[in-house]
Amino acid sequence: MPGLYLHIPFCKQACTYCDFHFSTNAQGQARVLEAMRTELSARQEEVGDADVGSIYCGGGTPSHVDPLEIDRFMQVIRGRFTIAPGAEVTLEANPDDITEERLAAWQAMGINRVSLGIQSFREERLRWMGRAHNAEQAHRSIELVAKAGFTSWTIDLIYGLPEMQPDEWEDQLRIALDHGMPHLSAYCLTVEERTALHHQVKKGLVRPANDEVQGAQFEHLVQRMEAAGLLQYEISNFGKQGHFAVHNSNYWRGVPYIGIGPSAHSFNGTQRRWNVANNQRYAQAIAEGVRYWEEETLTPVQRANERIMTGLRTIWGVDLRTLGVDLLAREAVTVQRYVDSGDLFIRDQRLLLTPKGRRYADRIASDLFRTER
Repeated sequence: MPGLYLHIPFCKQACTYCDFHFSTNAQGQARVLEAMRTELSARQEEVGDADVGSIYCGGGTPSHVDPLEIDRFMQVIRGRFTIAPGAEVTLEANPDDITEERLAAWQAMGINRVSLGIQSFREERLRWMGRAHNAEQAHRSIELVAKAGFTSWTIDLIYGLPEMQPDEWEDQLRIALDHGMPHLSAYCLTVEERTALHHQVKKGLVRPANDEVQGAQFEHLVQRMEAAGLLQYEISNFGKQGHFAVHNSNYWRGVPYIGIGPSAHSFNGTQRRWNVANNQRYAQAIAEGVRYWEEETLTPVQRANERIMTGLRTIWGVDLRTLGVDLLAREAVTVQRYVDSGDLFIRDQRLLLTPKGRRYADRIASDLFRTER
């Protein structure tokens, strides 16, 4: 079943590390959101009679806009698409936007999963990252979401921060687990170009954690989640049974999805499409009925490489029967090398990473990539 992704590109303020498309200027917001609803209605034919299996409101910060705007999207979806029974409907939210009233409003419109951008429980870290919330709001938002009765919820944390010591990372994980979260997404801080963090690193104002430190924090994360009963079903994602993220899991498993909004990406199984990453140009193009996206048709080699890259990150691995190539024969030496080193194994026609190999997922995937010939 395909998924729907809504990229709502508005934030209260810019985070130091973020390279997603967003705007802190509310001017033109109504026009952009209306254009998104127009795009959403127009693309129903791409789904046809298929049920929508997941809906994800991301950004940007969806919780930053008026709940009525989210409800308008849900009304369009219910009017134009068939939503599968029990479909996962996620909304990304920042702690400073969480109130009992907003949570109730989101539930009433069909949101059944909330993704909280906590990132850290430490005041000084939140200020350094440019987050809009404080430590007290981080704790309070989790308490409100946990008792609100959503089908599931999750929080985000960041590790690999400059000068982050082992006791700080352990403290973050302990606090998160004490809150009883059923799902955690934990990401290593990366320095992306055209971000404030990139500028600080280039100027020598910030020294990123090295690979050894980041690796040790990753290993500690995995051990703590496993001990708490949260399964690492994807490199950066941990959940209790029944709480795996359906929408994101479908990305990694190659399920088609439609992306709505500025910069949003779509995938139909053979083609990728991406919208212009400019609010004004996006809204103007839709108003004029002209093209606002680019697209490419993936070659068989590109599709195989994507399946390798995304599949290896998950507990489901790479289904060797769907690659369109005999990988075990073509890359026999490389596969055997990683099997012998304890990084890969094969089970039921699937290629999977061992716990040891997950630390080097990107490198292993790259070594297995095919080349155009």
